[in-house]
Amino acid sequence: MHWVTIILIGIAANLDNLGISLAYGIKQVKIPVLSNAVIAVISMIITYVAVTAGSTVVAYISPHTANVLGSLLLCLIGIWTLMSHRFSNQRIAGNPELFDEDKNLVISIREAMALGFVLSANCLAAGIAIGANGISALWTVISIGVFSFITVGVGSHFGSLLAKTLLGKYSTVISGWLLIIIGIFEVFIK
Repeated sequence: MHWVTIILIGIAANLDNLGISLAYGIKQVKIPVLSNAVIAVISMIITYVAVTAGSTVVAYISPHTANVLGSLLLCLIGIWTLMSHRFSNQRIAGNPELFDEDKNLVISIREAMALGFVLSANCLAAGIAIGANGISALWTVISIGVFSFITVGVGSHFGSLLAKTLLGKYSTVISGWLLIIIGIFEVFIK
């Protein structure tokens, strides 16, 4: 089992969640536990669909080719994350009230559903790559869900403190590099 990869994917796919929830914390927008759970479940569902799609690819090509393609895809997602970090989630982080439609400074379950789909974009691409690499869908989905819940909860709660740290400022860049490292790691461990 690829425990290191599974844990690192859970972290990498959710570092954007940390950055965005930090912005919510700074602006005093609350993300209640139930809304946070909804975001985590949506990330898990999207990851499961993506991992299943990625593992379907293995049926049509050799496992070695699937591993190389999956690892390359992780590296490409990491590079794309690094190159587009200024454009992707910056709009949400700069305007957390975008998803607080009723402007009550609390993300409701309905608002969390929309936010969850946006935050799960990394999970979709990473899930396809993980599925192509033949890594456990169940444990990847659990890892994504757990780290989503943790990063959103921590970011929302400690927003004003963590936003000033290197992790808060560079969460997307760290996520991109982590995905590249995971992709390279996966090529050499099989």
